[in-house]
Amino acid sequence: MLEIQSIRKTFNPGTVNEVRALQGVDLVIEEGSFVIVLGMNGSGKSTLLNAVAGSFFVDAGQIRVAGKNVTKWPEHRRAKLIGRVFQNPFSGTAPSMSIAENFALATHRGRPRGLGWALSRGLMDPLRDRIAGLKMGLENRLDNAIGSLSGGQRQALTLLMASWLKPDLLLLDEHTAALDPKSAEQVIALTNEVITRDKLTTLMVTHSMPQAVSLGDRIIMMHGGKILHDLQGPEKKRLRPEDLIERFNAIRAREQLDESAADMLRKNYI
Repeated sequence: MLEIQSIRKTFNPGTVNEVRALQGVDLVIEEGSFVIVLGMNGSGKSTLLNAVAGSFFVDAGQIRVAGKNVTKWPEHRRAKLIGRVFQNPFSGTAPSMSIAENFALATHRGRPRGLGWALSRGLMDPLRDRIAGLKMGLENRLDNAIGSLSGGQRQALTLLMASWLKPDLLLLDEHTAALDPKSAEQVIALTNEVITRDKLTTLMVTHSMPQAVSLGDRIIMMHGGKILHDLQGPEKKRLRPEDLIERFNAIRAREQLDESAADMLRKNYI
């Protein structure tokens, strides 16, 4: 369902601010798989999602979604295949428009809207039922501006919008990181419910070790723009949060050794 072949991306090449964000990433995700992406700050995990979404074009390599080579497709064209929820609860929606109007726009994701996107009974009835399932009391507030809601309410609705058309690929970029613990727990429960029910192929970035071990069927650990570990099957099921922390500590220790070795070399040759 998602095939990534040797993609590379360097920002500000040839300058003092050069960042090699992705360095030959290869990844294949089967249909219906729920993959968690972990990594320290600057590891390339969010850059990977942005590359897949089309926020920028990669320098090299290929990206295929649902069998289609989307490498040169702009972001709006990829939206036909990809649903996405951002870290910021206020991204991905039109704050001054009502809940119902935002969902009407979501049902036309990736298609010309013209004059035919207006609200209809065919949308309102299932929309009210689905939102009632959130148990947030929002089914009776569909005319409220979505910008007037709390972060947790807005993120729950954004997840419903991103998954409404059952996209070929769902991208979740630390979508609970900005929420309070209770709201984050609610949104994670909804996330698992939606992905499981609709069998959505999903790539989810998180910093939470408990989320990583309790959700999904596979964990990708990134560092320095590369995939260092690909944990799945029985190995994934046996993982505890402490096991992941140990792996990250090993990465940090190796970095410190590399830095020490580099310092010694510099001293010896200066």
